[in-house]
Amino acid sequence: MNDNELRNLHLSSSAIILEKPPGPRSRELLQKQEHFESAAVSYPKAIPVAFAEGKGATLKDVDGNIYIDFFAGAGVVNIGHCNPEVVKAVREQMGKLTHNLDFPTPIRMELVDEILSVLPDSLRDIAKLLFVAPTGSDAVESAMKLAKFNTGRIGMISFEGAYHGMTAGAITLTANKSLKQSLMPMIPEVHFVPYAYCYRCPFGREYSNCALECAEYIEHVLEDPKSGVVDPAAIIIEAVQGEGGSLPAPDEFLIEVKRISAEYGVPLIVDEIQAGMGRTGKMWACQHSGITPDIMTISKGIGGGLPLSVLVFDEKLDTWEKGAHVGTFRGNVVAVAAGAATLRFMKKHKLWKHAARLGEDVFLPRLSEMQEEIEFIGDTRGKGLMLGVEFVKDKENKKPWSEFAKEVRKACYQRGLIVEIGGHFSNVVRFMPPLVITKELAEAGLNIFEEAVREVEKASKRAEFPAVASHSG
Repeated sequence: MNDNELRNLHLSSSAIILEKPPGPRSRELLQKQEHFESAAVSYPKAIPVAFAEGKGATLKDVDGNIYIDFFAGAGVVNIGHCNPEVVKAVREQMGKLTHNLDFPTPIRMELVDEILSVLPDSLRDIAKLLFVAPTGSDAVESAMKLAKFNTGRIGMISFEGAYHGMTAGAITLTANKSLKQSLMPMIPEVHFVPYAYCYRCPFGREYSNCALECAEYIEHVLEDPKSGVVDPAAIIIEAVQGEGGSLPAPDEFLIEVKRISAEYGVPLIVDEIQAGMGRTGKMWACQHSGITPDIMTISKGIGGGLPLSVLVFDEKLDTWEKGAHVGTFRGNVVAVAAGAATLRFMKKHKLWKHAARLGEDVFLPRLSEMQEEIEFIGDTRGKGLMLGVEFVKDKENKKPWSEFAKEVRKACYQRGLIVEIGGHFSNVVRFMPPLVITKELAEAGLNIFEEAVREVEKASKRAEFPAVASHSG
């Protein structure tokens, strides 16, 4: 799919700021939200805006400002906001049937066929599918349940930097301590091992010279009878960590993890909820390394903007009996219609290839240039259209600078670019634009990003935002 074909999917070919955000109408709606909704509301606290319309890789707020979207609703709208083919499919389905539990329907079976057609070759012929409740967290919960049911074990191995959701089990597998601090105890026997975070290797090694100690450590934990880790029901991993800071694991690391899981009889769950659906330049992030998951969790991008969540797993694990895992909204028929349209659109236009080209030819070269020129960019990385820029106070000691990243997010938003931050220390600006973004919009967004970074860099040297005191000290 070329830029000419993509151009009509967007509101504009650039950001348009008519009124400095947040404008008066946005402020009015934000105040009403703050008054009536819970303090748990998150995103508007950092990006204070009220959106009215979305199209492709662009968003319009209630005051008429148009933004370039480098966030895609946390990776949900991979095929763009209000994709016309999804809208058409949803409208048609809404006039036929809107809720159907897990009874078969023609559109449900159509989605089954579409999912099977895009699975890794090694998984396709042995795959069973389970539509679970609407969110990625639900997919993770069901994956844990399936692994425990089959192995008779209760333990789990997850990774430092991992994010798997916010429900009781999924949040236990999530590495962010601040999310769990006041909720302890979590479910028992979940153990965290180092991820291949090569910029901040926990073993103090350089990737080009390391012996994959991070993978060897997993084998040590399983092999040593006094490691303190009980035999786990599963290992769960993201091939590219999302909230952990857009961290792509080296292929060799993932291959070793798969070898170890197979050798020790521990099912491997690959969480493709954010990194899947074409985001990294292949349909599934695990395909870069060629590993085959025993269980794969899918959500976010598969619903085309609607809540949809699917578990795919090796048929040998399908030992459940009727009703072993239920949920009222598992495979909602309208979301299923959206999912089928989403996969048809992705396959028709080979969006994963478009993502790979833009990542390799536009994003990574430009970000690499910025890293060379800007003293507070410590690392740039990513695959396809899942990228991260890590900010540090000093490139030598790599001390994280979360305040700088937050100021960059704010400066981007005020200029018409939506980005989000993540990483172990909340110091990584993350790019996840819809996969239908044009080269023109991508370059316009990168221009805004560079302008924002340079402005924050200058402000930091003039001691014009709170983080500067810690930098100068």
